[in-house]
Amino acid sequence: MEETLTYEMAYAELAAIAKEIENETISVDVLATKVKRASELITFCQAKLKSTESEVNKIISQMENPAS
Repeated sequence: MEETLTYEMAYAELAAIAKEIENETISVDVLATKVKRASELITFCQAKLKSTESEVNKIISQMENPAS
């Protein structure tokens, strides 16, 4: 992925691709490329969400069980 890609940027790009496909404004010539990019963005977003969930759970666990 891009070095500065954020969840918000990936989500916005994914939404734009979905809108193009839904509105049928996407050329057949680039459809496969857009679908491949959408797949990459979905994978990125899922990984980011999982990582964030894990980090939040760790923080909550530390708050509930502070070291004595």
